Amino acid sequence: MLAILAAPSAPQHHVWDSSSPPQAIRVDDVPGVVTRKVVAFQCSKVNSGPLDHDASSKRTVAQAIARLLGCDFVDGVDQVPATPGQGSGEAWAEGARYLVPTQTLTTDEAQRWGITRPEHLFGGVVPHPFVATKVISHPLVEPLAPAPPGWSPAHGSRIRDAVLPGYSVFSAEDARAAAGRLLAGGSVRLKDPAGVGGLGQWVIQSLDDLESHLADWSDDQLARHGLVLERNLREVSTLSVGQVMVGDQVAAYVGTQGLTLNHVGHEVYGGSQLEVCRGGFDALLQERLQPNVRRAVEQALQFHQAALDCFPGFFASRCNYDIAQGLDDHGQMLSGVLEQSWRIGGASGAEAVALQAFAGDPSLRRVRASTTEVYADEVVPPPGAWVLYDGPDGHGRRLVKYARVELDVDA
Repeated sequence: MLAILAAPSAPQHHVWDSSSPPQAIRVDDVPGVVTRKVVAFQCSKVNSGPLDHDASSKRTVAQAIARLLGCDFVDGVDQVPATPGQGSGEAWAEGARYLVPTQTLTTDEAQRWGITRPEHLFGGVVPHPFVATKVISHPLVEPLAPAPPGWSPAHGSRIRDAVLPGYSVFSAEDARAAAGRLLAGGSVRLKDPAGVGGLGQWVIQSLDDLESHLADWSDDQLARHGLVLERNLREVSTLSVGQVMVGDQVAAYVGTQGLTLNHVGHEVYGGSQLEVCRGGFDALLQERLQPNVRRAVEQALQFHQAALDCFPGFFASRCNYDIAQGLDDHGQMLSGVLEQSWRIGGASGAEAVALQAFAGDPSLRRVRASTTEVYADEVVPPPGAWVLYDGPDGHGRRLVKYARVELDVDA
């Protein structure tokens, strides 16, 4: 177990309070300016309906964030009027419109909605779209290798000790050069930088393997999106390290993700188990962590700080980093950040219940929070669980998602 501290034998489960927030976040009073805050959920999926379980569960989390902030909730940023009153001449106060988008925003998108600081959204803002993908997790094969405008050579140098051996490439020639170097040390994992949930990844054992995959990518696609090649690991455990801020509540955590079987027998995301402390990454580093866990937290913080320093305009209120720890083909133990997530995610239900617990009890320092996803026709969520979604999955069978939090984790 990744427990920061040992849990007592009979943990107390906190029940999610959906009626009223523990406190409202105020906007400074300005004459002629509306101070009521509005939280808008913005789903980037096309044709996302009420039966889209991913969008539906994230919408539920966004509603909870609105309650935590003491705000009205609207479904879709387009539902937020440009001015709060019809012909009243009133204007929105800065930060009165808070956005929960399902994707990381670009600077242009953020500015369109008046988002200029991490206090204005649950997620992140990047200066260029590629900064939100896996492609920033490795350096180029050569300093002058092709890269998109806005690429930061300094970032690759800053994170070398925080990631697995690997390269990001934007041409077939560089992909072959990267593979040649990496294959000398064992098998290589080839990644589509925009792949989600383990999709768009292939293990290659030879240059011929690489060529078979390069045939699926045009030169233009490679130049615009790139590819990632990194050391392949076995016997892997993946840790999640994160930091979230909503209003004046800040928390950081380390945890694990689980897999489960869906109704057609495929392994899919099954939930997250998080050890959460009040405060940011620095507070997390002050906790009693196992050596491998401390290493993961340090690598996540190194990656996070490098992004802040090397990509001007980047900021985020929700940061999550996946760190893989496992053996390479020669039995050497490696640890490194696989990817970043600066948007609402599968663990955000757990993040929300942890933040609500901290907001409700200022003396609380640590909690254990979790999300669980169950594909079964007969499901009874445990006592105290907050149900995020209960409805059909993509195959029309029942899927239940819930979150819960344990308060008594201080020994």
